[in-house]
Amino acid sequence: MKSFLQKMSGGGKRPPRAPGKEIAAAWAGSCIAIGLIALLEKTMTGSGFPLLIGSFGASAVLAFGAANSPLAQPRNMVGGHFLSSLVGIGSGMMLPDVTWLAACLAVATAIAVMHISKTLHPPGGATALIAVTGGESIRQLGWTYAFVPCLSGALILLLVALVVNNIPRHQRWPLFW
Repeated sequence: MKSFLQKMSGGGKRPPRAPGKEIAAAWAGSCIAIGLIALLEKTMTGSGFPLLIGSFGASAVLAFGAANSPLAQPRNMVGGHFLSSLVGIGSGMMLPDVTWLAACLAVATAIAVMHISKTLHPPGGATALIAVTGGESIRQLGWTYAFVPCLSGALILLLVALVVNNIPRHQRWPLFW
């Protein structure tokens, strides 16, 4: 038991803080991307932002704050959101009256599907969960949820990341497709 608990103590050093220019670029990129998604959602819904899903905030952290992570690459971001949304929609439709079960199956299955398809993107788990627990406005979208907001939002994040992450001369993004 002692060795098991010792593993939880860490032992490595924390990475250094990102340089100021990198922080500013991450701020600008995420602000532009989320702003564009919100504008799209406002235009499409006509009131508020009920389709602006929280998992895009997590994707922005990866795409602009940890762009070199394998989990932040285009294939992962777009595929992770899209496939996870399909899984979440299907889970919610199969078990509409057993939300707790639909939710856990949606997230677990989304993780498995992302692993199998090599599109692992942690915010995809939230995208699947939102499909099940996002309320009536999300549920009414049905399969459309996979395309708007999930696929369209992921593509907006991708396009902004392609521009912002390639502005610095020393940086190249993506690492792979």
